[in-house]
Amino acid sequence: MASQDIAARTPAAWLAGSFSRQEVPAALWLGSVGLLVLGLQPILLGAMFTEGKVDFDGLALIATCEIIAIAIGSTLGNVFGIRRGVRTKATILLLVLAVLNVASALVSTLGAYLALRGIAGLVEGALVVFSIELVARSSHAQRLGGYFVMAQTLLQAVLALILALWVLPVWGSAGVFVAMAIVAAASVAVAPMAPVGYEPLPKAQNSLDGVFTARSILALLSIFVFFLFIGAIWAFLEPIGARSGIDAATVGTIVSAALVAQIIGAISSTWAADRLPYGVGIAICAVISLAAVAVILSGPSSGAFWAAALAIGFVWLFVIPCQVGMAVAADKTRATATLVPAANLLGAAIGPILGSLFIAGDDVSGVVWFALGAILVSVVLLALFMAVARRGSGEI
Repeated sequence: MASQDIAARTPAAWLAGSFSRQEVPAALWLGSVGLLVLGLQPILLGAMFTEGKVDFDGLALIATCEIIAIAIGSTLGNVFGIRRGVRTKATILLLVLAVLNVASALVSTLGAYLALRGIAGLVEGALVVFSIELVARSSHAQRLGGYFVMAQTLLQAVLALILALWVLPVWGSAGVFVAMAIVAAASVAVAPMAPVGYEPLPKAQNSLDGVFTARSILALLSIFVFFLFIGAIWAFLEPIGARSGIDAATVGTIVSAALVAQIIGAISSTWAADRLPYGVGIAICAVISLAAVAVILSGPSSGAFWAAALAIGFVWLFVIPCQVGMAVAADKTRATATLVPAANLLGAAIGPILGSLFIAGDDVSGVVWFALGAILVSVVLLALFMAVARRGSGEI
């Protein structure tokens, strides 16, 4: 099995430490639990809106608050280090997350929701660090990053299906929060199988390596800006579809189908990790994204809109392992690679906010133009990164 190959105890497999066959999937599971809410937000927040617990503005605030908190939590976990005592820390974080999820099912005011989901986001971000630290230590970080993306997406997809069919119709949004609490609490059983800790990564001899270099900053900016496009398009997909006469029910179906496209993207990227250079992979994603946005701007038919939305869903997760590869190339210390989730999440969270600035009245076409601009800027940043990397100059 591929996971067994990754986990093999061979000196070439890891830059620091050595991890068993049980430790690798356990570490990836912890991060997947941390990111579980991202796949459930559409049905969770939709149910809260339908139940009258939040209005549209409150819904947007809760979504943005938790995503940004996850990004902050993953950054703080990386900066302050949770590399020792992983099993104990993971157990504590999972139990705290379970309590926060149960509490979220019991409150009814926007302020309480924002406070609880903000704290939950910090905890979830810290859990992500356990996975990304493992990825950063792999000699095949792009491939292992693909497995991580695939694991989290499959978990989200399976639980979303279970919730939609059996939980939401009976218990509503409170049932979703309780289900997430059960997953977090049950995952305590996985914590003892996780790595005991992570050894420090080897220090690079090249003094130009590190996060605060031109190539590292360009890489992170390119990732962040690309996800501005993803966040803006996805948040406004329903009103964007309405511009072309596509009803809300159809857009909802498209969103569900796009989750399958995301899974296919994650699987494809994992397969291509050792076959496709990261720069080529990112460039292909940019071309597909530009084509999809062009279709959306053209006032497409229902079928064309379906194709464009599914293409964006595919790109969404195909590009992440490629971006991990770019971050690894930018910085041999791998510190930049550990910040990729934060760059992704911040871009996805801020994209809707910036995109909304381009809405004129009921016309959301400005959001699509903003998304197009974000893709182009991301490509320019990628080109600058490649130029700086070729010159071997990374100092600010």
